[in-house]
Amino acid sequence: MNIVVCVKYVPDAQAERTFNASDNTTDRENVDGLLSELDEYAVEEALKIVEAGEGEVTVLTVGPDQAADAIKKALQMGAHKGVHVGDEAIHGSDAIATSLVLAEAVKKIGIESPVDLVVTGMASTDGTMGVVPTMLAERLGLPAVTFASELTIEDGATGSVTIHRDGDASTQTITATLPALVSVTDQINEPRYPSFKGIMAAKKKPVEKWSLADLGIDPSQVGLDAAWTKVESFTARPPRSQGEIVPDEGDGGQKLATFLAEHKFV
Repeated sequence: MNIVVCVKYVPDAQAERTFNASDNTTDRENVDGLLSELDEYAVEEALKIVEAGEGEVTVLTVGPDQAADAIKKALQMGAHKGVHVGDEAIHGSDAIATSLVLAEAVKKIGIESPVDLVVTGMASTDGTMGVVPTMLAERLGLPAVTFASELTIEDGATGSVTIHRDGDASTQTITATLPALVSVTDQINEPRYPSFKGIMAAKKKPVEKWSLADLGIDPSQVGLDAAWTKVESFTARPPRSQGEIVPDEGDGGQKLATFLAEHKFV
């Protein structure tokens, strides 16, 4: 099977994340970044499918130069090759433009060997919108089978994919013929840690760098000017204030009750 996994390079959730003052876009230059945690599950699931049969996993990302680190991590996990779409005109793109770039990249990947399955995470950990997988499937003309907590492939590349989607009150079983797009949740597996062998092997794996011109996309179709959604303003999170210490001089319980009542906790 020829599997493409779409991944994203995101700011580290443990770092102090902010926006660029010049255009209100996410600051990806002055903060540490990494492969989106939710995308690790997509990479792991693709690797499991290939290891159970045969095929190849291509990791695809869109972003600045630093986004190459997301591909690097996926290759260390075991993916076979990577594609990095980078172009200054992409800066500020929203979900609609991102899905366009991803779609054209998937089509280009499939020129030599048709893509049988596209796998994504359920959402990115920075935008957390979760709409790109469905938009991408629409552009590719593929059935979208989303939020999979379990995934099974029947009869290889010419067969079907079946997933379980867990809801609040029930679990749905959904089947689609291949090729298809599947988004997976963080319940589907436990992503592997790159081994030393995997880290060394990743250094020799091919990574192609494509621009918008390589994909035949007009720059006017992407970027902040073409975005349907924008951040109008932002305010820095206020510093955490020091908590109040109430000494217990025999009336600690009464003071606690008064505090809870004043703040309408009881």
